[in-house]
Amino acid sequence: MLLTATLVGRLPTAMAPLALLLAARADHAGTALGALLAALYALCGAVGQPLLGRAVDRRRLAGVALAAATVAGTAFTALAVVGTGRDPLLSAALVAVAGLATPPLEAGLRAMWPRLVAQQDQQAAFALDATAQEAVYVAGPALATVLCQLASPALALLGCAILGLAGTALVASRQPARVLNPVRREAHWLGPLRSPGLLVLLGAATLLGASLGSFNVYALAAADHHGAGWLAGALPAALSLGSLVGGIMWARLAHSATADQLLRTVSVRFAAPFALFLLTPEPALAVAAAALPGLFLAPWLATAFQLGDRLAPQGTATEAAAWLVAVIGLGGAAGTALAGQLSTAGPVAVAALTLANAVAAALTLAVRR
Repeated sequence: MLLTATLVGRLPTAMAPLALLLAARADHAGTALGALLAALYALCGAVGQPLLGRAVDRRRLAGVALAAATVAGTAFTALAVVGTGRDPLLSAALVAVAGLATPPLEAGLRAMWPRLVAQQDQQAAFALDATAQEAVYVAGPALATVLCQLASPALALLGCAILGLAGTALVASRQPARVLNPVRREAHWLGPLRSPGLLVLLGAATLLGASLGSFNVYALAAADHHGAGWLAGALPAALSLGSLVGGIMWARLAHSATADQLLRTVSVRFAAPFALFLLTPEPALAVAAAALPGLFLAPWLATAFQLGDRLAPQGTATEAAAWLVAVIGLGGAAGTALAGQLSTAGPVAVAALTLANAVAAALTLAVRR
């Protein structure tokens, strides 16, 4: 129930970018403004998560998440009423507030897993969480599209407010979010960032995000190269499907190695298949190849969050998980931007960047244990 509630509460993070793009187009404000608003939402979400995560570590998830969801829901509702085309500055301010106030449900739940399940079951719990996350990024854009088509983009933005508040309220009503007392922590302005091991993990997670962001651009470049528009959606979908399968398999496996050893192994296996895209395979083969790195994506995330919890100084587990969420998002934005500049050179150049990012993530973990 707790996992389901967090998935509902996290739907706006996947719905909002597409809803903002469609809303800007419907308001005749232009796709460029919609893209800027979507990017601003993602950026502000990345900034807000560690701050809210620190607040959760000092208090409780229920109160912090409910307050944040209320603020974000109010901003989405106001945006649905005023639209995106009348006053771009007002729209940007509301989007920034909605992003900054994104409830820290993902980080909050991942910080709770080690306290909710026995140690021998933690790997399965983290893997289940990482696998279920794929449902958010499949259902979110689909739901935003349906609401926009059946009604209007304003209803999609209002849906972000309603689902965010509803999911957060369900999480807050559960005993772990209300009763678990904060762990005593040593006061330090750096919080979990004073852990050298966590900094290395955050660096690798940033590069992982960059590889995912550049792969989305590769999908577009490959679609143009082969004259097959369906590839733009099929390649990321195949990656997500592979992640879903890999996460389920990972949850069922028993591992004797430590989390850091597992993460290094998984990182290499995630990176290696991207070399196949340097060969510019035919569309059908490209889709099949995209599932291969996906098989190790959910295991990468599950192991990284499990390791991050162990590396975080006492009392900073939620903020540490929030930093992981944030840097993956920031890496994705950076990877998308850089790959966009290379896309004119063709899909091979973008594939090389994707491979380089994934290999760099693996090397970062290998150089510093």
